[in-house]
Formats: sequence, structure tokens, C-alpha cells
Amino acid sequence: MGAWMRRRDVARAVLDRVDEILQRPLSDLVATGPADRLVDTRNAQLAVTACNLAALELLRDEGIRPTVVAGHSVGEFSALFAAGVLSLEDTLTLVRRRSDLMAAVSRVGGMASVMKLDLAEVERLVGSVTDEGEPLVVGIENGRGHTVVSGSARALDRFVDAVDGRAPVTRLAVSNAFHSPLMDEAQQQWREEVDRYTFAAPDVPVIPNVRGTEVTDPVDLHECVIDQLTGRVRWTETLDTLGARGERTKVEVGDSKALTKIARAQGHTWFTMSDPATPARLARVAEQAAGPGREVAS
Repeated sequence: MGAWMRRRDVARAVLDRVDEILQRPLSDLVATGPADRLVDTRNAQLAVTACNLAALELLRDEGIRPTVVAGHSVGEFSALFAAGVLSLEDTLTLVRRRSDLMAAVSRVGGMASVMKLDLAEVERLVGSVTDEGEPLVVGIENGRGHTVVSGSARALDRFVDAVDGRAPVTRLAVSNAFHSPLMDEAQQQWREEVDRYTFAAPDVPVIPNVRGTEVTDPVDLHECVIDQLTGRVRWTETLDTLGARGERTKVEVGDSKALTKIARAQGHTWFTMSDPATPARLARVAEQAAGPGREVAS
């Protein structure tokens, strides 16, 4: 993860600064693994964030600035940094605290990706298998016909049985049921943690996960971050909001193609920073356009 970024001085400087702030050699773990340690949410969330921050600096080095930002799940914190809402230190310490709280949740659940079923049908099936003691919810709306359900292991098993082979269901390699009621256990501590931070007014609009629409009020952004732990990631609405704005160029920040694939499946044109040629290519696009028109997602 992030191997090519480490070879660029500006990105390497960011990764070194991340290690300094966290007081641990996270960049080595990002570069070499092992994979079983990267799956641990206490490492995974910070690793993703570190790559996002390094990629953002590479874009800035090419003179590229966002006109709107959005982040998928933990990527929302990188988006808040990109918009000037959070400092580098606050971004990393919030992500570290978030990952620690989520990892400490005592009740373990799971998540599964569901393809080729519309949202209404997924919600119907979820409702048919969940109860108060064994919750299951739609945790993430990735796109039309692409949903992630999240909740207790038993309810998830019942959901897979209810789908009964009518659609592809893939269990995700995650350590718990994020964006679900199982995270309620950590919610109060998370609120207390977020309340310690000051959110600055954003330089550009932010599209929070729990809204899927533009937000510019720092108080609203603060509440959205609190709600994000248990709330639904409304990425389908986020893509619709981005599309309606009319910007020409959209970039997935970080060392991943996942959001780019989701966006392209919905007919959107995206670039991904997992390609080392992307920063220079975007700089050329910006020169040709002779004006703003960049969006950033992480």
C-alpha cells in the first residue's frame, strides 16, 4: 500500500510526519504489511488515512486544489483535512481514537456486500431477518445495485439464507460491523472525543456520509462526524451530488481503485491516485481547462 508514493519526496515527508505525530512507524507497516496486521481496524484506518494524506500532498505539489470533497467511511476525515476543517494532527488523532473505539466494541459482527439487488429489496430482506437482539442494517449504499449490510453474525447468516443465491453476496474481511447499531457501545465515548475538537469553516463544500449532500457549516460537520460511527454511508447520494455540480474532473485520493470502480459503474468519470501518473495527468487537464473543476474523494 502506498509503495510508489514513498518514492516521491513530498509524499515521503508527509508519511514521516504521520509517523512522528502517531509516535509509531506506521509508514513501514503501510509499505510492507504484513496483511494480517493491516486488516486490524486499528491499523487499517490509519494506514488508509496516511496514504490519503500523502496523495493529497502530491496533488497540491502539482498545483491541484479541490472544489468539493467527500470521503467514504474513514476517508471522510481525509476529506475534512483537504477542506481545511481539521489540522493534520487532529485528523490523525481522531482517526486513531475512532479506530481504537471501534476495535474495543465487545460484540463482534460482520459486513457483506450485496450486488445486483436494488436498495428497496435489500432493505426488505434486512427487515425480515433482524430483531432487537440481532440487528442488521444497510450500512453502506455504494451505488445502485451495490449495497453493504452490517450487523450481528446471526442476522447476517439469516440474510445470506434469505437472498438464497438470487444475487452475489460477499462477506467482507473486516473486524466488526461498522456503520451499524453494534457500534452504539462506542457512541457516547466517540461523541465526547469529537467534542474536544474545533472544526474550522471549510474552504470548499464537504459532502458527509450521513447526508450525501453539501455541508459548509462547521457545526453541522461536527455532528455528521459524530453520527458517522453508527450511521449509513450514503455514497450513492454523494455521487449524485457530485454529478449534479458539473465539475469535470473527480479524483480518488489514496492508494485504491475501489471508489473509482464504483463511480465508473454509475457512469462517472474518475481518476485514481493508485496510478503514479495521475498527478501529472491531472495537472495537464487543469492547464487545458484553464480554470477550476477538480473534486476530491477519499
